[in-house]
Amino acid sequence: MPAIDEGPYGEYVAARRRALLRTAFLLTGDWHAAEDLVQETLTKLYVSWRRIRRRDDLDGYARKTLLNAYIDSTRRPWRREHAVDTVPDGTGVGDPAEGSDPQARNRLLTALAAVPPRQRAVLVLRFWEDLSVEQVAGLLGCSTGNVKSQSSRGLDKLRELLGPQEFAMVEEQR
Repeated sequence: MPAIDEGPYGEYVAARRRALLRTAFLLTGDWHAAEDLVQETLTKLYVSWRRIRRRDDLDGYARKTLLNAYIDSTRRPWRREHAVDTVPDGTGVGDPAEGSDPQARNRLLTALAAVPPRQRAVLVLRFWEDLSVEQVAGLLGCSTGNVKSQSSRGLDKLRELLGPQEFAMVEEQR
């Protein structure tokens, strides 16, 4: 089997790894789990590199792979998710609530970790990754109506967890 030219692959990884790591952290709420998801994603991307025809949408392919890995990880029986009182700083990775009060950021990330996985995926893609409803539907393999429904339910859960005042402040920052 011929070797892959690591030039374009290496360039892609160097340019997009941090963004993938940020998305993975928002999904998992855990830097170690996020690293594992990104590693799994980049490994699958490497293995498939020669077969990927649409190089103009590598981000979409990588996001879809990351989401599938995340959703698979939530189905594993040995996975144990537990809420924590504080979220560790994300040194070196774009902070999801950059510039905000650290305590408010921790409350937001803790609340986000308590949202069911599918709803959390929709919220992260829609509001942190700033993808359209159609793009999220394509990545998750569902209808736009399902994305809207999951988004609404996820936002309702965040509102319930944060309280109306703090949720209103989060909405203002969007």
